[in-house]
Amino acid sequence: MTKKTLILIGFILLKFILQYILISPEYDLQRDEYLHLDQAHHTAWGFLSVPPVTSWFSCIILLLGNSVFWVKFFPALFGALTLLIVWKTIELLKGNLYALILGALCILFSCLLRLNMLYQPNSLDVLCWTAIYYVLIRYIDSEDGKWIYFGAIIFAFGFLNKYNIIFLLLGLFPAIVISKQRKMLARKQFYLALAFGLLLILPNLVWQYRNQFPIIHHMNELAATQLVNVNLADFIKEQILFFIGGLFVILAGLYAVIFYKPLKKYQLFFASFVFTLFIFIYFKAKAYYVIGLYPIYIVFGAVFLSEVLNEGWKRFLKPVFILLPILLFIPMYNVAFPNKSPEYMVTHSEKYQKLGMLRWEDGKDHQLPQDFADMLGWKELARKTDSIYAEMPNQKETIVLCDNYGQAGAINYYSKKGIKAVSFNADYVNWFNLKIQYKNLIRVKEFDENNEELKETAPYFETAAIGGQITNKYAREYGTTIFVFTNAKIDINKRLKQEIKEEKNYKD
Repeated sequence: MTKKTLILIGFILLKFILQYILISPEYDLQRDEYLHLDQAHHTAWGFLSVPPVTSWFSCIILLLGNSVFWVKFFPALFGALTLLIVWKTIELLKGNLYALILGALCILFSCLLRLNMLYQPNSLDVLCWTAIYYVLIRYIDSEDGKWIYFGAIIFAFGFLNKYNIIFLLLGLFPAIVISKQRKMLARKQFYLALAFGLLLILPNLVWQYRNQFPIIHHMNELAATQLVNVNLADFIKEQILFFIGGLFVILAGLYAVIFYKPLKKYQLFFASFVFTLFIFIYFKAKAYYVIGLYPIYIVFGAVFLSEVLNEGWKRFLKPVFILLPILLFIPMYNVAFPNKSPEYMVTHSEKYQKLGMLRWEDGKDHQLPQDFADMLGWKELARKTDSIYAEMPNQKETIVLCDNYGQAGAINYYSKKGIKAVSFNADYVNWFNLKIQYKNLIRVKEFDENNEELKETAPYFETAAIGGQITNKYAREYGTTIFVFTNAKIDINKRLKQEIKEEKNYKD
């Protein structure tokens, strides 16, 4: 085994170790993770929230026991594979050991540690972006048409994971058109690969068509409730912070593909960077959507710096570039991860606020970063719901109806009673089991200060009571209340069908 291989294995092992130790045990899973895990029980070619690939990995996690270890394993794996592709791309460009170590450090000690912490489509999205850029470099070097087919396969898989990868093509296509590589567009392999890629994603497109293109509703809702709060200054600041330790390496990479002779044949990557970033800014995208754009420029920068820093006084800068990712990671370690207690974060809120981490999707500052607040209170909710469900008469005729997908998913994940909670929110609107004639209702309601739910729903049941609340004041779900209604005086199923129809009509 060579020295380079041993170092690579060391980086990959360190990557996995960090992903597991950067989360304090007092935090639960994040709300999105519960939804994605629940999709394993409802496999389809598409969902209202995401394409199908995440559900495929959820099925694997379910087969492996559905433990938190495996939930965290897959995003860590995608991050490790991203690091591996960066390493292999540097080797492809004849980068030396210094370039390999520099590139690996810039990837390892970056925002990817935060991104790969959560079981969401984002980690695989970054991996697919990086893999497509790697395949493009292989094609430019060899002009072998097989790499176009590989690119089509990776794009299709990335598309079935997260539609965000469309922005890669939107930025890359005009860059190819204005570069010498536009001759690619005259090759029949390009169009055959395009047709093959469309064939691979066709089942999802058919699903979208049959379900009235929920992606359009999802994007409109996202734009109205979240993207409207995105501002350019914060967007640019976050781009700088994502790879703060590798910022100069990325800038060096952008410079290198224009002016450094050994890398000038990859000039289209500069235009692609500009086009892609402009498109994201134009659509007021969330800052983290862009993360997949950067690893390839770390590759170019590492190769370039490994050569130009070998002369005269410049060689003294070599250890500086190696130390920067590590040194700049140290302050980020203290704020960017849920490795501190909520009490500590509230007490030291000023440093989180300076970085804009307390600003949520609603554009307002809160006690904790949104992702961290979304990782609290779920076990408490599931435990209390379970204890209430255990005392219900005719449990099989009891429906647990939640306000949002986080509540429903968390109850389903942690429940010891086999509860299958549902909601009119997100994909759960399609997962109601109306074959059961329900007589009892456990209603999980977001903070309801005046108990309006009790007043409105109680007349339709013989008994009504408050069963419990989430008491963790740091949880985003703080104050969420569990209402209990038994022996319905109305046809619950008929009311549910009506509500489901209205919700789907609203989305249409």
